[in-house]
Amino acid sequence: KGVTFDSGGLNLKSPSSMYSMKKDMGGAAHAIGLAHLLLQMKVPCRIQLIIPSAENVISGNAYRPSDVLTSRSGKTIEVGDTDAEGRLLLADALSYAIESSPDLVIDFATLTGAARVAMGPDVPCYFTNDQKLSQLIFSNSAEHEDQIWQLPLIEDYRPFLDSSIADIHSTGNEPNGGAIITALFLETFVNAVPWIHMDLNAINNRVRDGQPKGGEAQGMLAIYDLISRWIS
Repeated sequence: KGVTFDSGGLNLKSPSSMYSMKKDMGGAAHAIGLAHLLLQMKVPCRIQLIIPSAENVISGNAYRPSDVLTSRSGKTIEVGDTDAEGRLLLADALSYAIESSPDLVIDFATLTGAARVAMGPDVPCYFTNDQKLSQLIFSNSAEHEDQIWQLPLIEDYRPFLDSSIADIHSTGNEPNGGAIITALFLETFVNAVPWIHMDLNAINNRVRDGQPKGGEAQGMLAIYDLISRWIS
């Protein structure tokens, strides 16, 4: 997810929430950084780097709550909240990614406030449709002291995404469990391809030893090591 600035669109953010939204391209920065690291370390794998990028602001052409959009996959999406733009970008990026029949798809996104409520600012969460991948991620995370934690894809929550006017609702009708419901939304666009979704903060607001204030890689070493070991 590479949103260069996120005002929230017509569902406008508050000034305090909007101020830091230049960091909403943190997922794209992670993807670029991971690709650079894999190339630099000469890991023998083919990488396809996809950056869905946009600026979410108000204009006469801004999209609206209740709009129905047709995604790249052909699925129609009812827009629940214009401040949930990232999942719409990712839906098309994931659909594009699986067209080349990859062995693995990984997305990085500063996606939900719900993930931050659950995990705090420093620990990203991930979702996957392949538990073998999850076991590797968790062990790599512990080995590198690169904290990352799995949240579940709860099937009983999938009906929250039902829409009466489209194939799927972008935000769902349940105010709780937002990180999980969003991951379930994204999963519908990857079919059965092995997939990891990283919901992260991508910024450090505290000065600590070895961690200056500003943009910060989170879960990068764990995912790099996963790819290195997985292909071998």
